[in-house]
Amino acid sequence: MTSPATISPTTAASPSPARRVWQRFRQQRVGYWSLIVFIIAFAASLAAPLWCNDKPLIVRYDGHFYFPIVRDYPETTFGGDFPTPADYLDPYVRHRFSAPGNFALYPINPYGYATLNYFSKAPNPAPPSRANWLGTDASGRDVVARLVYGFRVSVEFALVLTVIGTLLGTLAGAVQGFFGGRTDIVGQRLIEIWTSLPELYLLIIFAAIFEPGFALLIVLLSLFGWAGLSDYVRAEFLRNRNQDYVKAARAIGLSNAQIIWRHVLPNSLTSVITFLPFRMSGAILALTSLDFLGLGVPAPTPSLGELLAEGKANLDAWWISLSTFGVLVALLLLLTFMGDALRNALDTRMTDAARAGGRA
Repeated sequence: MTSPATISPTTAASPSPARRVWQRFRQQRVGYWSLIVFIIAFAASLAAPLWCNDKPLIVRYDGHFYFPIVRDYPETTFGGDFPTPADYLDPYVRHRFSAPGNFALYPINPYGYATLNYFSKAPNPAPPSRANWLGTDASGRDVVARLVYGFRVSVEFALVLTVIGTLLGTLAGAVQGFFGGRTDIVGQRLIEIWTSLPELYLLIIFAAIFEPGFALLIVLLSLFGWAGLSDYVRAEFLRNRNQDYVKAARAIGLSNAQIIWRHVLPNSLTSVITFLPFRMSGAILALTSLDFLGLGVPAPTPSLGELLAEGKANLDAWWISLSTFGVLVALLLLLTFMGDALRNALDTRMTDAARAGGRA
C-alpha cells in the first residue's frame, strides 16, 4: 500500500473550476485589490448612518440613555422649548449635553445627506473647513455626506439594474440560441424593433407623466438594458447546443429545460459573468447622466449626477465638481479593473505568462 508521503502532487484532488477561476483572478493583483477596495467602500457606505449622520449614536441626559439614531425625540426631552424633533447641531442642545453627567456621542461626520448647516460661518456654497471637510453645496448640505450616500445609491441602483438586465438577457438569449430556427429569427426581429425605440425620449415622456423615482428608473432602464447581453448568450447557446454532451443528454431522455439548466447554461456563462462589472459601470453612468439632466431620482435623494449639476451651476465652488468627479472616476476605474481581471481569469486559453501582464 502506498504511503501518504509517496503520493505525487498530481494524484491529489484537483481544485474545482470555480476555485481555479478564483485563483487566476487573485493573480490579477490590480483587479483583486480593486475588488477589495470596492467591497470596503460599499460596506462603509451601507454603514453611513453610523459615521455620517446628524443624530448622535447615544445620549445620556439626566441619568437616562437615549438613542436618537433609532428614534426621534422632541426637543423638550432635553430641556428645550419646542415639541418638534430636536436639532442635535443646535448650539443650545449641544450645551445641554455638555452639562456634568450628560454626554452625546456624535458620528465622525455629524451631517446627513439632507442636513442643512445653518450655523456655517461662510455663505453657501461654503469652502472646505473643519466643520465640513469638503465644503457645502448651494443649499448648505455637507458634500461629504452627499458623496457617501450618493455612492451608495449609485451602487445599489447598478446592482439591481445589472441583476434584472442579466436575468432578462440570459433568458432571451438562451431561448433563441437553444431552439434556433424560427424561434431565433422571430426573436431577433423583435429585439431589433424593440432596441430601435428612442430610449431617452421615452424616459423624458415618462418623467413628464410620472414623478421620477428609483423604482421607475429601474423599470424603464431594465426594459432596454437586457438586449445587448442577449446577443452574447444567444451565440454561446448556438455553439454549445450541438456539443456531444448535449446529444448525450438528449439520448438519455432529459427534457429541454433540464438540458438548458444542467448542461448548456453553466457552459455559456463566461460572457455573462465577464460583462457584469462593465454593465454596472454603464448603469452608474446612466443614473448619473439622468440625474445631471434632472430626469433621475427626486430631491433630496443624494446623487452623484445632482452634485455634478451643482458644480456646473456654481463654477466658483470647485470643491463640489472636483470631489464628485474624483469619486465617480475612482468608482468606474475599480469596476473596469475588476472586469478586466475577471475576463482574464475566465479565459482558459490565456497562459500564466500572459496573465502576468495584468498584475501590478
